[in-house]
Amino acid sequence: MRTLCTLMTLSLVMVLSPSPAQAWDGFDYDTGSVVETERGNLVRPGETIEIYDYGDGSYHDSDVDSIVRHGGAVEIDGYDDNTGDDRTLDMDK
Repeated sequence: MRTLCTLMTLSLVMVLSPSPAQAWDGFDYDTGSVVETERGNLVRPGETIEIYDYGDGSYHDSDVDSIVRHGGAVEIDGYDDNTGDDRTLDMDK
């Protein structure tokens, strides 16, 4: 029973944790832009990630303040170092 619980917990963590080895697609409802994090971004509070914003066709550095998982998505709240604006990104799970 203990082994089963450990395996289930490990599986859940792996499924819910974004992988830094893959691009991650999402949407910024404030700007109406589709966004993407590139490979190699460690998306964790306190980290700075690089986001490609399809709305303006440029890369942005964003400091991650918080990550909240809900439903079929992950919400990332952060601060865009390039524009000086707070951003809330709704990323695909």
